[in-house]
Amino acid sequence: MAKLEARNIKKSFGDDDYSLYTLDGIDLAVDAGEFVCIVGPSGCGKSTFLRIVAGLDVPDSGEIILDGQKVTGTGPEKIMVFQEGALFPWLSVSDNVSFGLKINGVPPEDRQQISTRYLEMMQLGQFARYYPHQLSTGMKQRVAIARALAMDPDVLLMDEPFAALDTQTRYTLIGEMQEIWQRTKKTIIFVTHNVAESAALGSRVVVFGNRPARIKTEFRIDKPRPRHAEDGSLADIQSKILAELRPEVKKQGDLDD
Repeated sequence: MAKLEARNIKKSFGDDDYSLYTLDGIDLAVDAGEFVCIVGPSGCGKSTFLRIVAGLDVPDSGEIILDGQKVTGTGPEKIMVFQEGALFPWLSVSDNVSFGLKINGVPPEDRQQISTRYLEMMQLGQFARYYPHQLSTGMKQRVAIARALAMDPDVLLMDEPFAALDTQTRYTLIGEMQEIWQRTKKTIIFVTHNVAESAALGSRVVVFGNRPARIKTEFRIDKPRPRHAEDGSLADIQSKILAELRPEVKKQGDLDD
């Protein structure tokens, strides 16, 4: 049985006068420990789908099943990392990472140990006493990932977490994210616009069609790790993903005209 299943997820926004149909029956099964990347045209509903999986939004129809149980809201078993880390500026890096643990009643000493562990994993141990305004954008995103991992979720949901980063930092985090995934064995669903990023990270890449989105196709990637976005060995799979995306992006342009 799959770790997580999306069954016929449909979603629209608006009212009787104007309705934007976003998702048109998304069916997706994700196995435990799988790293699934979702790519698709801008505005096709990738982030909306991820929010529904997280329990932050409700589908018009369909259901999300996690470990055999229907998802009815948010919870620590599935944690989302957003495009911008959304750290608490008044808390130190360490306190940001341990914030969810504190809310859940974890004793202070245990919180400190867990926070230290994941900050070290994200190569931020020496910055534990810093505050968000003292960090670069890339470092802030590392803190956000450490905070999510500290909650030990069954499923880690990542919504374009590297989109705002410069190329060098992005490529570094692509490597680090693979190491973290291999160490933690987490189930990860990762939304991105970046085809090279998806091919480097994913054990599977799922391609969404243009709005209203359905799953157009998917690619399993069995290349050895660690992978790098610029690896020549990934060029063929990147070309295949792009070939699936181009007509969907063109449809979007035609609709906008």
